[in-house]
Amino acid sequence: MKYLKKTFLLSVTLVINVALFAQQPYYSGVNLSLTGAALKTELANKIITTHASLLTYSNVWTELKITDLDPVNSNNVLLLYGYNDTDGSVINDRTRGKNDNGGNLGDWNREHTFAQSLATPNMSTSSPNAGTDAHHLRSSDVQMNGSRGNKKFATGSGNAGSVGSNWYPGDEWKGDVARMMMYMYLRYPTQCVPTNVGTGSTVSLDDMLTLFITWNVQDPVSTYEEQRNTRLQTSQGNRNPFIDNPYLATAIWGGLDAENTWPGSVSINEKETANSFLVYPTPSNNGDVHVFFDYTEEVNLLTVYSINGQVVRYIVNPDFENNEFIISGLSEGFFILKAVIGDDVLIKKVIVN
Repeated sequence: MKYLKKTFLLSVTLVINVALFAQQPYYSGVNLSLTGAALKTELANKIITTHASLLTYSNVWTELKITDLDPVNSNNVLLLYGYNDTDGSVINDRTRGKNDNGGNLGDWNREHTFAQSLATPNMSTSSPNAGTDAHHLRSSDVQMNGSRGNKKFATGSGNAGSVGSNWYPGDEWKGDVARMMMYMYLRYPTQCVPTNVGTGSTVSLDDMLTLFITWNVQDPVSTYEEQRNTRLQTSQGNRNPFIDNPYLATAIWGGLDAENTWPGSVSINEKETANSFLVYPTPSNNGDVHVFFDYTEEVNLLTVYSINGQVVRYIVNPDFENNEFIISGLSEGFFILKAVIGDDVLIKKVIVN
């Protein structure tokens, strides 16, 4: 797996001004200097207008035998949610012969990663539409696919499996799932809403789940995902932008910085802001940190990160009193406080003795 690159900037006031210049010719004409909802709209328009070929459900069998090939053995496909080829159980297999597809024990079939019944309206496979979009259809063991069923995605660890009444896709696959759900939301914005297919809190912008933002960071893009994306551009005409550059999710929805696969694409500039952002005392001696803004109307989110990038506090639409909010009970250590103010993202360092 690729190493995550997380850089925290500790200047007094920094604004992350995202100016993305794509290395992929596919994004020619897309204004990637935008952020937030505006960037989301640009990318959605791109993947919708370039989705020129709509696959039938029968076509998908042929596609997956190309898109889902194991990068180290082209005779096999990789099985979503799979993790072990040597434990004697076919259910857990990570790979399988590419021609061993069907509906019987030991076969692989077509997993709707965005479960059909969780879409609004439900997906159909009788005609080309969301239900036949191969960007979210993956090879999966028949029984493993059945075990997942239409369970929503949820936090977990280790191998794939049920988490209560929900489903964890596995450490190897959670980033894949996140990026597919992001694609489906942009491509089918009213039918494939993230809150219908996953659990947990949403980010401040819209219905995107913090769960998927986190998985996108924790599990970087694999060669396998890149291989699928290129093939699907050939067959369908469109690409998944979040596979090309996971940082696009950060630019739209915020949260921890995902890997930026377009070197030099992010410019970070110091600038003054009319809305003063103060954090005091520095350092704090009792674990309480006061956050002050001149104007609080556009302060949508406050997030506190530990030095290793873990979210310590996640405060949506903080309730200010006299323009001040108190983050209390922080343990001793060094933290990063990120504030989302309208379209700006401001960062401060926080020290607790």
